[in-house]
Amino acid sequence: MTTLRPLGTSELHVFPLALGGNVFGWTADEDQSFAVLDAYAAAGGNFIDSADVYSAWAEGNEGGESETVIGRWLASRGNRSEVVVATKVGAHPHFKGLSAATIKAGAEESLRRLGTDHIDLYYTHFDDESVPVEEIVTALDGLVREGKVRAVAASNISPERLSASLDFAEAEGLARYVALQPHYNLVSRDTYEGPLLDVVAGAGISAVPYYGLASGFLTGKYRPGKTVESARAHRAAALAETGRGRAVLTALDTVAEAHGAEPATVALAWLASRPTVAAPIASARTVEQVPALVAVADLTLTEAELTLLTEASA
Repeated sequence: MTTLRPLGTSELHVFPLALGGNVFGWTADEDQSFAVLDAYAAAGGNFIDSADVYSAWAEGNEGGESETVIGRWLASRGNRSEVVVATKVGAHPHFKGLSAATIKAGAEESLRRLGTDHIDLYYTHFDDESVPVEEIVTALDGLVREGKVRAVAASNISPERLSASLDFAEAEGLARYVALQPHYNLVSRDTYEGPLLDVVAGAGISAVPYYGLASGFLTGKYRPGKTVESARAHRAAALAETGRGRAVLTALDTVAEAHGAEPATVALAWLASRPTVAAPIASARTVEQVPALVAVADLTLTEAELTLLTEASA
């Protein structure tokens, strides 16, 4: 039985791998999405990450497709109380920005699509610096007081604005952020390490990194000179041509071989071991991709292996 990890100072406890919902209703249709969700839950997974904007970028979509799929799955499986549902506000085409009115209206729409009366973890998706942190924090606190949201979090925010938000919440006795969703992985460390990580660590909040597998690069299927068919292939293929990318792949291969594990599992285990990290996020388009993700819960790397990966990614 996997030990669930606490999420910051909240009452939420989560599986050490959050299942990314960005592919649901985009590259995975409803049947595929249900199968992936079933496989994740069967492995003990309880933490699903979505956003109101997923997947407005796809032709014929308008945003909210992921939440709708997740909502239908929760209803059909009758397991709402067992799942920590995270979603985000601020990037949906009809609910852009973080004014108090947008946060409130966006939450109502997410609740409707998810078919639930509460969101477990509600993120501001991208900070909106045109809105004072006082307005954003107060609006989020209102949702918590109404029982519509259990805990609040932030993503894509500067260290300064994160600090200001935490300070205001503390001073006014309002709901404070319990988690941060940063861009962070073995080939992108400066996007989190430094001032942002320092604020998170100092405040006792948890990191839930996105792009945990660098758009699929850290699965090991992208190699120099090799072509892969994927909606995100161009980003991952470019990494395979860099010195750091090649060094990380070599280190991943070494550690994966020692454990009889997939490179993806090793990359996620490194991330899960980092200071402040509660659960990296990774998505699966097919059931076959799920085992390598959930295996992170059972893979413990040695200090030497962690050092090898950390030095390769420096």
